[in-house]
Amino acid sequence: MSKRPVNLLAAPAAAAARRTLLSAAAIAALVGGVSLSLALTAPPAQAQDKVLNLYSARHYQTDDQLYGEFTKQTGIRINRIEAGDEALLERLRNEGANSPADVLLLVDAARLWKAENEGLFQPIQSKVLEERIPAHLRSKDEGKGSNWFGFSQRARIIVYNKANVDPASVQNYEDLAKPELKGKVCTRSGAHPYMLSLIGAMTEHLGEEKAEKWAEGVVANFARKPRGGDTDQVRAVAAGECGVALSNSYYVVRLMRSDKPEDRDVVSKVGIVWPNQSGVGTHVNVSGAGVARHAPNRDAAIKFLEYLASDSAQAYFANGNNEWPTVSSVKTDNPQLAELGEFKADTLPIGAIGAAQVTAAKIIDRVGWR
Repeated sequence: MSKRPVNLLAAPAAAAARRTLLSAAAIAALVGGVSLSLALTAPPAQAQDKVLNLYSARHYQTDDQLYGEFTKQTGIRINRIEAGDEALLERLRNEGANSPADVLLLVDAARLWKAENEGLFQPIQSKVLEERIPAHLRSKDEGKGSNWFGFSQRARIIVYNKANVDPASVQNYEDLAKPELKGKVCTRSGAHPYMLSLIGAMTEHLGEEKAEKWAEGVVANFARKPRGGDTDQVRAVAAGECGVALSNSYYVVRLMRSDKPEDRDVVSKVGIVWPNQSGVGTHVNVSGAGVARHAPNRDAAIKFLEYLASDSAQAYFANGNNEWPTVSSVKTDNPQLAELGEFKADTLPIGAIGAAQVTAAKIIDRVGWR
């Protein structure tokens, strides 16, 4: 955990623009959250060594420069389809062996595990990726290679109301179940992948029985029924509706970078805690990608993944969503992210966290974390 207080207003604000780059055909195909058919901007059969078909759950302005640089370096043009994780998974299921997808890029361990478990990736062996991406931030190598690799990471932090909560009382995830926090805890639905990943990690560390008891205690401490996303939890803490909440770190950084007065007001009223610094460390999650099972341009796909592990790409990729690179030698130039300070991260394998979501889902059903 950082040894100094975190001043969330210290760094200058800079609003980060976002835009979604879907073709008109993609928009029509993805209505309702599922994609059934879509014509790519160029047929994948043409110039197969010079095209890459990317299915991406990311939609950040910085990605334009990231992908443009890849094309400049390799001559491989990227056809990009952007949608939510579940819509992309559904699309791949429907397309089957006829899918034009070369690379599938998702934004959560639970979703990566789900795609792997459904056979939507193919294993690859790459010395570059094995050397640069830590073993716990990629899928397990069963002798045939890894199915996916993490390229950026974020932390699941505790946010507290500075006027009403002593941060010393919420130094660990386990503290959220303590009786003294009754009526003070806010979270999003336990069924959301971000929560399933955290509960999965708790299950791995504590065992199913103790993890369920912990989850039961958290539910007993709810200030309100779970609703909204992580930003809604942070705002509720600032408003005093909750005393503490869980949030991915990048949601807090987005508020820090905002130039809106109402966002600056929220930031001024909350503080953050890196949980479990004296133990296993703070839970981290990843955005990751792998080569699609039926990739028509497999070599280009591997080149792209190796490119994402390069120093320059790591900085672009992580900064696009206010996250940290997974290549430890790479540093970001995000002042607000740096302002959060250093912390000890949990090194539990991301693949194990994803697999544990099955048990996590059973736990949230039994304790009513909905």
